[in-house]
Amino acid sequence: MGAGTGSGTDVDVDVDGDVDVDSGRDAGAGGGGSAPGVPAARGGAGLPRHGVDGATFRELAAARGGAEAVRLLRAGQLSKRALLLLALRRGLPAADGGFAAAYRELGALRETDPERWEQVLLRPELDAWAADRLRALAAGAGAGVGAGAGGTGVPLGGLGEFVRGGPVGEPVRLECDGLRWTPLLDHAGPRRADYGRPVTGPLGAAGLDSWRGALAGAWEVLVRRHRPHAEAVAACVSVLVPLRPAPDGSAVSAAARRAYGAVAASLPAEPVLLALALVHEFLHVQLGALLDLVPLHHPNGAAVHHAPWRPDPRPVGALLQGAYAHLGVTGFWRAELAAGAPGRERAEREYLRWRVHTGAALATLAASGELTTAGSAFVAEMARAVRAFE
Repeated sequence: MGAGTGSGTDVDVDVDGDVDVDSGRDAGAGGGGSAPGVPAARGGAGLPRHGVDGATFRELAAARGGAEAVRLLRAGQLSKRALLLLALRRGLPAADGGFAAAYRELGALRETDPERWEQVLLRPELDAWAADRLRALAAGAGAGVGAGAGGTGVPLGGLGEFVRGGPVGEPVRLECDGLRWTPLLDHAGPRRADYGRPVTGPLGAAGLDSWRGALAGAWEVLVRRHRPHAEAVAACVSVLVPLRPAPDGSAVSAAARRAYGAVAASLPAEPVLLALALVHEFLHVQLGALLDLVPLHHPNGAAVHHAPWRPDPRPVGALLQGAYAHLGVTGFWRAELAAGAPGRERAEREYLRWRVHTGAALATLAASGELTTAGSAFVAEMARAVRAFE
């Protein structure tokens, strides 16, 4: 559904920025009925019709949106993953009884335990796992696909591992000023290669304690100085993947396009930088979920564009992702200044740097000719948000 998925989704955008998306197929795992938490009406044959109202669209474009926007995007992810599993059910031969049995179990969960059904579908690694299996099917792997490996070289396993098993990772329980977040620290799971950077782990007791302490400090920064982002992160991000620092020792972070709900990061030197990394990567995840519903740009072509923050030119999709995340970075440093946080000189320097870089990238995007109607409206709202910082 949305850009590049080939699902036949219909998208309408009016002059006020309202977006309406129809999944338009049957309900996938679990048959008919509206998915729990889905705020819009039923679609063509079972899956819900997803709506993004103009106000939420504008809030998302300003790198905001909060927990309410996360609820809308989460509903879209449920439908997307149901469609992926439906495609697998239709594409796998009847001899693959293991998948068929697990698919029936998942369908039954939708009726008997909808919360557990959502938890299974929203496992971050399920999306990439299903895409790997579909690619293997297209390559003619047939019933043996479950024993093979996907594009990352990671064993594919079976749907039953998702349905019958629990999420992978060590829970980290965080609370500050009444706001709770309990992400899983995935330091040993099989799909950590999806984030494109060297991972740490498995971690021992000392390593886990270091992460718990760092996350507690970062959570305090987010809750007390960036509360709206903290609420959105708590509503969306369920998994953290520890990374190794860059060869020069600097901190790195990443998000995977097909891993909604997960971010990856190395441990930085201070809590404010881990808080910043969480916001930065959450925004990549948020934009990816919106792109699954609403195409904001045409498929990447031969054209590449200058990105002020890196030496190599970028296709339009990558430039949009970078500009969006750095709009959030700009707002983060502005909020640090407004809160009178320590390190004012650095905050001023970073705020000015990213405001200029983000504005330049948005001007390039607006002139690219590669945005959809919705994308042009989205970039215009992003530009308004940058101007409002001044």
